[in-house]
Amino acid sequence: MQRNALNDLLRPKALGAAKRTANQLSVTELVRSLLEIEPKKRVLAFRLLEKDKAIAVFEFLHPDAQADLIRAMEDPEIVPLLEALDPEQRVRLFEELPAKVTKRLLSQLSPESRAAVDLLLGYPEGSVGRRMSLRYLAVRETTTAGEVLALVRESNLRDDELDMVFVIDKQRFYRGFIRTVCLIKANPEMPIERLIDGKDIAISVTAPEMQAARLLKDYNLPAIPVLDSEGRLVGDITFDDVIDLIEEEASATALAQAGVGNLLGRDRAWSEKLVRGPIRYAVQLRIVCLIITLIGGMIVGGVIQNFEEVLEAVVVVAIFIPVVMDMGGNVGTQSTTVFARGLAWQHIDIRHYGGYLFREFRIGVIMGAILGVAGGLIAYVWQGAPNGVPQLGLAVGLSLFAVISLAAVLGALLPWLLLKVGFDHGPAADPFITTIKDFTGLLLYFYLVSLLLDIQT
Repeated sequence: MQRNALNDLLRPKALGAAKRTANQLSVTELVRSLLEIEPKKRVLAFRLLEKDKAIAVFEFLHPDAQADLIRAMEDPEIVPLLEALDPEQRVRLFEELPAKVTKRLLSQLSPESRAAVDLLLGYPEGSVGRRMSLRYLAVRETTTAGEVLALVRESNLRDDELDMVFVIDKQRFYRGFIRTVCLIKANPEMPIERLIDGKDIAISVTAPEMQAARLLKDYNLPAIPVLDSEGRLVGDITFDDVIDLIEEEASATALAQAGVGNLLGRDRAWSEKLVRGPIRYAVQLRIVCLIITLIGGMIVGGVIQNFEEVLEAVVVVAIFIPVVMDMGGNVGTQSTTVFARGLAWQHIDIRHYGGYLFREFRIGVIMGAILGVAGGLIAYVWQGAPNGVPQLGLAVGLSLFAVISLAAVLGALLPWLLLKVGFDHGPAADPFITTIKDFTGLLLYFYLVSLLLDIQT
């Protein structure tokens, strides 16, 4: 189902068809389609889903997307969705919601669900306890391999939660783990104490969550047991639990090493405030940038005034002013767009930004050379030779080469500099680029024309 098709179905007269179509899609297709729809329509589309499918889709969403849906829904719709989540998933969702909303929703959960969330929320933020799962299989060390396999078959845990079975004693002190595949291969009568591995592989419930991520990576395990201060098993933390954390940490580390902090987080906050925040804020921020452009336009007007003699001597020079200005603007806009998208998708390596900047410079030079030659030839054939000023073609060509090369570099460099100084590059980069490239491009163009045609200014 394509985005436009789903949007088309979300009309008052087509909701019946939308409901039938949406419920025929797989969960992954629905998640992708929902995320591509504007937020106001997203809630409407979600409400069309059957209960079981809605729960499956909700579980699949990232906590911030879950929070967006909850803000637009009524409590009776929300509670079944929350009850279907694992406790650690509820905690991550509640961290995205205002405290008042969290408190209200907690009060409506069943006593068991509320107790599980309260337990996890009782651990410090950023600790393993906040992120651990309470769904795991633990057996006594006196059990046999066959008995444990029977428990695995009867368990209502998901397959990915049964990759490892933890071993405890009568007081729940941790003794090690057994991989399920080892149980399958073992003699059913074999005591599991002979299969136990990882007696020393565990993590404290109060340890930093990144420590768990490192242990999972170092030992190449699907899960790490989580112990309380006395060594009793209280939960586990899986690779799935920390994969988002690993990605966030990698991005944050790269950005910090580059000396710019959490750019993606700030960029996301700026974008949300511009799109969803007060109109007054958007107007204030954008008009400041446009005032700079207005001032720059006046300065560019001064450049044109300063070269009145050139325009009076060779009127056809004015024909190519829009060409020089527009080409630089278009190239600058392309570069800022590529930068913004590359940053959002983490395709730009912040630690080696110089390499990306040099790449944009080379792209600018190549495009400038191609378009400069083409523009110069057109200017020569169209206005230069017929009016007895063949040098005009060279002036136009060189100006286009210079302004396109400059705009490509500025389009990549200015957003980066604005982010480094803590300013939103979204509404600011293009006006700054426009002002700089218009000034330099026209100044160079008029200077070349006056120089090549030997006109005194």
